[in-house]
Amino acid sequence: MVSVYLMGFYVLVLAMFVGFEIISKVPPMLHTPLMSGTNAISGISLVGAVVAAGKGEGALAIGLGVAAVICGTVNVVGGYLVTNRMLRMFRRK
Repeated sequence: MVSVYLMGFYVLVLAMFVGFEIISKVPPMLHTPLMSGTNAISGISLVGAVVAAGKGEGALAIGLGVAAVICGTVNVVGGYLVTNRMLRMFRRK
């Protein structure tokens, strides 16, 4: 059972490292479009968080699921607001 958690930890650390390396290679001018593109992925993770919160068996699982829903919602709404602001910059006056 410990090996399953250890494998999950390895995957988490590897994903964090790969994500940091990919984002650090992107020019700053492209960060906002990249963020708006990954907003769809945040929406998918939000659906997973809702499922985890609803199916939680125990107070800890439900609490972590609710925290994931809150963080995912903040991420999706923030991404939408930044994308909306970026698109307003390109409107004709």
